[in-house]
Amino acid sequence: MPAVTRRCLLAAICSAVVLLQTGVAQADFDGPEGGTEVSGDANPDGALSATAGAVVFDRSHNGSGAKAGPVTAASDWTPPACYYAPKYSPAQLKAYLEPIWAAESTGYEWDAKQRAYYKDGDYPDFNKEKTGKGYWWASYVTPGREGEPGALDCDKPIFWVDKGDPPPAGIPQAITPEMLARLAYAEVRVPSTKVRLAPGDASKVNLPTWAWLDAGDFAPVSVTASVPLLGIRATTTATAHSLALEPGTPDARTLPGSGVCPLAGGRIGEPFARGKADRTPPCGVTYLRSSGDATFPLRATLTWKINWTGTGVAAPQPLPDGSFGAEQDVTVREIQSVNR
Repeated sequence: MPAVTRRCLLAAICSAVVLLQTGVAQADFDGPEGGTEVSGDANPDGALSATAGAVVFDRSHNGSGAKAGPVTAASDWTPPACYYAPKYSPAQLKAYLEPIWAAESTGYEWDAKQRAYYKDGDYPDFNKEKTGKGYWWASYVTPGREGEPGALDCDKPIFWVDKGDPPPAGIPQAITPEMLARLAYAEVRVPSTKVRLAPGDASKVNLPTWAWLDAGDFAPVSVTASVPLLGIRATTTATAHSLALEPGTPDARTLPGSGVCPLAGGRIGEPFARGKADRTPPCGVTYLRSSGDATFPLRATLTWKINWTGTGVAAPQPLPDGSFGAEQDVTVREIQSVNR
């Protein structure tokens, strides 16, 4: 059977099995924000429970609100679309593979090689003698990434790992604390980036509009990913770093000139108060013309520094910065004066 055809066929079979065998795990992935992880383990006969090998998430420290959303990595880096983790006990792998061989859907030569590896040769009777002492690892597709090309990157044959041993070297998608951290990155949700403005009703032409975010507007958020069966976990944390303003019109100047307002003193920017009218705000926009009967779409984008800690990794480790932005309408009016 050609390699490409075999790969496509196996991908289809594996996808179907994942849907059948991880129904509970899928519910954990797709649950509401704030859902916590569930426990999982092997049954006395070594059979895996529905959630044991899959990754589960604790989102209880995530960002909330109707306008919260995922960060976009600052580079072309993306979280993994697939990974390897425990999926079968010896009995489960037998129940999975033997019907496929009986159907001869993958061809005699391929089936013969599979039998020689999993049943008759290297692992007699699917490694039955090691029941409860390890698990067969296979691929999982990250929920929500099923249609992406990267979802088929985990195409290595099913492999055995003894309890307590690390996965084989040379399989970068195998579950480790670092892989969990990368998967948790995709689950992070940060709060809305709507900035506070003064004046709040309508900005004035040639007068600075103050912009700021209080500490409560961008508190750090985190997601923990774990594999209960393996006793490993990782927490990915996003901490706000700076705010970038785009006025929505070329007829405007940002304050500062770069348009990037750093985090300082527990807030970004500075709230306007009486007595500050003659000052230049540390963060804001000066519009040079009226918006007329329309508005200008002010875009505010927060950059978040992201790191992780996990099993055996106490010191925070960096992941790519992420950003999240949104637009808000700003009305700009001419200053009215009366001549007598």
